[in-house]
Parts: sequence; structure tokens; C-alpha cells
Amino acid sequence: MRLIVPTSPLWLETVLGDFDAFLVDHAACERKASGTAMAFLSHYPDRPDLVAACAELAVEELGHFRQVVGWVLRRGLTLPADRRDAYVRRLTRECRPGAAAYFLDRLLIASIVEARGCERLALVASAHPDAELRDFYRDLARSEARHQDLYAELAGRYFPLGDVQSRLAELLAVEGRLVASLPAVPALFSAGVEVVEETVPS
Repeated sequence: MRLIVPTSPLWLETVLGDFDAFLVDHAACERKASGTAMAFLSHYPDRPDLVAACAELAVEELGHFRQVVGWVLRRGLTLPADRRDAYVRRLTRECRPGAAAYFLDRLLIASIVEARGCERLALVASAHPDAELRDFYRDLARSEARHQDLYAELAGRYFPLGDVQSRLAELLAVEGRLVASLPAVPALFSAGVEVVEETVPS
């Protein structure tokens, strides 16, 4: 997937300037990524391919959470309160009504979020002064690349390719404008906001 707007160099500078804040936010993001995979298999249990893929993904993301928590504890930090990311919340508002449209949009948004995470983890891997952390983030970036492919491939299994491509282009345009408008903060995506419950249309 080709993101329209690259992450600003100011974001990386901000992250490296307050890496502890970034690290605890990153841990929360990995936990929520596992929750996203679990939500997909819970909401769509009648799709065996999706259930199998998301069950495996949820376990992998939880493993990443455990690894990042290890770094959090090594640095004497504590995990943040459970808050939802403003970036993800804004993208989720693009989900259209109707069961099929909502399903497609959620898959594509999940893929875009993974793509942005992959890009940013790779930036950290390229620039962090600690060699061990560079290696750690390089491995995570490779995993995120597989995750974005997984969600996009699932979309291609359940919807015509033309529909997937046209809707993905629309959502990438929205994401590009969003990323360009957000301030640089020491977080994987953006500053957190309070959790807001969502419902899945039938």
C-alpha cells in the first residue's frame, strides 16, 4: 500500500526527543491492535477465512504488546490509561452505513492504520541511537507490513477488486489529509482521546 502523505521528519524528531512517552503509547497501540483483530472475528464469525487469519493476528499483536511492555518495564515506566487514539477515531468516522459497506471500510481502515504504523516503526528503526531498539523496531516494522497485507487481502476475498481499489483510494486521501493536519506528538499516531463505544450495524 502506498500512503499518500509521508510522515513529517518533525514527527520522528519529536518521538526521539521523548521516547519514553512514545514507548508507553506504542504499548497501548499494540494491545488495541490485538483487540481490533479480536473484534473482527467476533463480529464476523460466519467467515472462516477471516476468523482464522484474525485469530492468528490477535495472538501476534498481543505478543508484540508483551515485547513492548518489556521495554516499558525495563525503563521504569508505567502503562497509560486506556484511551482511544484521535487518528483512529477520525478514520473510523469514514465508515459508511450498511453491513457490507461498513465491513469493507473497516477492513481497509485497519489496513491503512497498519501501513502507517509500519512506516513509522521503520522510521524509528532507522534513527534510534540504541542498536538493540533499532533491531527491535525493524522486526516490528516487518510484521506490520504483513498485517496491512492481511487486511487488504481479506477485503479482496469478500469484495470485487474494483470496489476495493476505489474505496481504498478514497480512504487514503482522507488519511493523507488527516496526517498532514495532526500535530507532531511522541505517539505512534496522535494524542489520545477518551474511549467511545461503537456499534456494528446489522
